[in-house]
Amino acid sequence: MLSIHWRLVLVHLVVVAATHATFAGEKKPKTENVIVVTFDGYRWQDFFTGADDALMNKQFGGVKDVDALKKAYWREKPEERREVVLPFMWNTIAKQGQIFGDRTRKSPARLTNGLKFSYPGYSEMFCGFADPGINSNAKKANPNLSVLEFLHSKKDYDKRVAAFCTWDVFPFIFRSERNGLLVHHSWNPIKDDPLSERQRAMNALLPTLPRIWPDNALDVVTMEYAREHLVRHKPRVMYIGLGETDEWGHGRRYDLYLDAARNGDQYLADLWKLLQSMPEYKDKTSLLITTDHGRGDTRVNWTDHGKDVPTAEFIWIAVLGPDTPPLGVREGVEATQSQVAATIAHLLGENFNAASPKSAQPLSGVR
Repeated sequence: MLSIHWRLVLVHLVVVAATHATFAGEKKPKTENVIVVTFDGYRWQDFFTGADDALMNKQFGGVKDVDALKKAYWREKPEERREVVLPFMWNTIAKQGQIFGDRTRKSPARLTNGLKFSYPGYSEMFCGFADPGINSNAKKANPNLSVLEFLHSKKDYDKRVAAFCTWDVFPFIFRSERNGLLVHHSWNPIKDDPLSERQRAMNALLPTLPRIWPDNALDVVTMEYAREHLVRHKPRVMYIGLGETDEWGHGRRYDLYLDAARNGDQYLADLWKLLQSMPEYKDKTSLLITTDHGRGDTRVNWTDHGKDVPTAEFIWIAVLGPDTPPLGVREGVEATQSQVAATIAHLLGENFNAASPKSAQPLSGVR
């Protein structure tokens, strides 16, 4: 008779074999490339209902020109307000893809790490589970395998996985020093051989830009470098981490926080247009857009997040691509941040759960 140990081993092998069989039996996806973009700390409330009237003022929102802000972003209906801030998200992705996280439709999306700040959030997002050992934003190498490293190690993705991030902690989150993953970050000039004219121009411009946050570059810097890398090197998997929404939120500048979200949405629209103009990407690329954490929901604590801030665990996730049915805003489906990692791989027909058994399953219904 088998011992308990060997019976458990046998059960594990059966589960792994069944998982492999499930993936092997699935129809080959049209998706050959995945682009992931994050808006750091962008609240689910603003995402789904647009500008918050309680914050469009000097006292609680730090707004410099209230009339101009309301003219730009205030509309009577929440559907109109969210569209004016995020037109690509709501006019394209919501109609052609799927969006998770609308609590009013019994479809919450939440993180599971309980800490509600960046390093634990990004680690959960890309590694597929919450690690209690990651409890600060310290620049320490992540002990866990990320889905980017997993794909980077595969022959079909060799040198075709890249990350471009405003925040200087990302090399540690992705442990790029160990695995050789390309992670461009913060205020560093790009290194490429040879540099393109656009890259040289950005490198020359970099020292003249205001360094409002020493550890976090302006979104436009990261986006420009990412765009040029995509055009030149055609990665199959790219992550773009934008950070201004979080920085302006902490600075209690609701006007600039909304502007940053609006700019991020325009970057997405331009990126999607570019992708559809390139034969390597047209009709075979999926987008996944999300955030690392939420924020408080009151006039006082909207600037904050962390384990003691209520509602900061709620996030949103959006997916658009040739394999994703156009179900719009999902109803009655709960999602977690930990599902993002396996979803990225799943969109490509890869099985991250087999490589990282602790990781959560892919999002329901995206492929």
